[in-house]
Amino acid sequence: MSAPRRAVALVALLGTLFLLGGAGSVSAHSAVRETTPGEGTVLKSAPKQVTMTFTESVGITDDSLRVLSPENRRVNAGDTEHASGRSDSVRVPLDDGLADGTYTVAWRVVSADSHPISGAFTFSIGRPSETTASVSAEPAVNPASGALYDIARYAAYAAVALLIGAATFVLVCRPASAEPLRGLVRAGWWVLVATTAALLLFRGPYERGTGPSTLLDPELVENTLTSRPGWALLARLALLAGAAVFLVRLGRGAAAETEGPEKEQVRPKPVVLAVGGVLAVGLAGTWAAAEHASAGIQVPLAMTSSMLHLLAMAVWLGGLAALLTTLHRSETLLSAASVARFSRLAFASVAVLVLTGVYQSWRGLGSWDAVFDTSYGRILVVKVCAVVLLLAAAGFSRRWTGRLTDAEEPLRVPVLETVGARAGGGADSGAGESSSSGGAGESASAAAGDESDEKPENESEPTSVPGARRGALRRSVLAEVVVGVVVLVITTVLTGTQPGRAEIETAAAEETAAAGQRTASTTLIPFDVGTPGGQGKVQIVLEPGRVGENTVEAVVIGPDGGIATVPEIRLSFTLASQKIGPIDAGLTNKGGYWGTSSLNLPIPGTWTMKVTIRTSDIDQVSESRRVKILR
Repeated sequence: MSAPRRAVALVALLGTLFLLGGAGSVSAHSAVRETTPGEGTVLKSAPKQVTMTFTESVGITDDSLRVLSPENRRVNAGDTEHASGRSDSVRVPLDDGLADGTYTVAWRVVSADSHPISGAFTFSIGRPSETTASVSAEPAVNPASGALYDIARYAAYAAVALLIGAATFVLVCRPASAEPLRGLVRAGWWVLVATTAALLLFRGPYERGTGPSTLLDPELVENTLTSRPGWALLARLALLAGAAVFLVRLGRGAAAETEGPEKEQVRPKPVVLAVGGVLAVGLAGTWAAAEHASAGIQVPLAMTSSMLHLLAMAVWLGGLAALLTTLHRSETLLSAASVARFSRLAFASVAVLVLTGVYQSWRGLGSWDAVFDTSYGRILVVKVCAVVLLLAAAGFSRRWTGRLTDAEEPLRVPVLETVGARAGGGADSGAGESSSSGGAGESASAAAGDESDEKPENESEPTSVPGARRGALRRSVLAEVVVGVVVLVITTVLTGTQPGRAEIETAAAEETAAAGQRTASTTLIPFDVGTPGGQGKVQIVLEPGRVGENTVEAVVIGPDGGIATVPEIRLSFTLASQKIGPIDAGLTNKGGYWGTSSLNLPIPGTWTMKVTIRTSDIDQVSESRRVKILR
């Protein structure tokens, strides 16, 4: 297999691995700041409504909040709505006359950066009770819908790079013939149209957490078309329609316009560059308006940085693809001036990528603690390592480029000759030789110049280049291309990862909310002693669930759902990380339940709660659960 084909295969494999690795649920920016009633709260009377406040604005649907009774019956008295016009607070009214017991609130919203989040919490009226409603939240994203949505998202990034990069190469580098690039531009345009349409359809199941079978559900499609991500996708389709007209007219104008001894295309008119620039900026804006840049701090600056980052990536990576395509598919000489223009363009793109990348990293992390303590920070470290490898490969490319033939000669890759056309007329195939960052154009220029068509025997070659140097250059440039694509894929993964700053803020908000709201911790533990009728559940209420003195109530619920009596319940608490415990709660029979009002837990943390239920003189079983004790 030739070097170019090996590069394509390796890049495809890397892309597939990253796609499969990144197709799971996506962490989001928003988090719950507080709930009313609070998690685990025991109320004396029924509330009129349930209200949730998030760290940032969220999008909702009519059933974003579902309040379920102990019998798993919905008790919503109306649709979910934003509270008092606040985009970060939502509420739902409740039915009148709610009975005593434990109620479950299941919620699902869409964060400001377009990622869905979900969860559940409980509160009780009167006193806690058994509930048949599930307190565990469903996944925020259906795995199949999430995988399809992520694949379309990755393909859209690749397509916009191809479209903008190839078009920019034609307009700025001005190769003698744009014919080899038309297929590249068309492929980018069609793939971007197809993936944008797919994202419009996948968006509904992605937000609602439903499977791909709901793809054409009219309600989901309508919700998508009236949401901010939906508006961004519709704007992208409109811009692509304008881009189609622009590209057709550009292609007709460039078909026969050449100038100079090396037959370059004429310099495009300023209005052409302006129109193309507006379309490219508009396309980049459709990403910035629907992802991390649109939420958090410094939104206008962040969106501008995000757009510049995307455009620089597209110009560099798409331009590299255009350069390789021109070298390997064109029989027209590629002038050194065109390659020099791409070299300057690549250098400017890398400079923009570095500057915007530094700002986005600072905005996403916020502190040094977030570098290794958050998923975003750890992925960013991997990206930085990949960039260092990329710069090292570029350095080797520049080293070998400086030893190769005169870069002023016209460039062309060898064409396969027919048998007998020239004795010994074979030539090395040097596909894939182009460098990124800084010396991108220089590496490609030298590689292609080195492997131009052989001269007849009666003509002397301008320079004799040792094969070892050609091989060294091929290897260094191949490394540049592969690592460059890896950097792009890691960057795409970062766009779907919760920023480190937000993750730390979320943890702090959750801890503050829990400390200020929770007045009780309720744990329901199934058990089975292995004898007939020896199954059931034990409900343990720990109040207030904080450091210091706590009250404990343990109720056994039999197989028939009624309150059951048992000879003994023992309860202990252990904090292994601090080598504390086990601390015996000292439960006593209170007539219908077991309890104590003098359990003292000395420090906060996640404790292991072990309960032992004895159902007869010889039958007993122990179960353990983890419970968080607050300050």
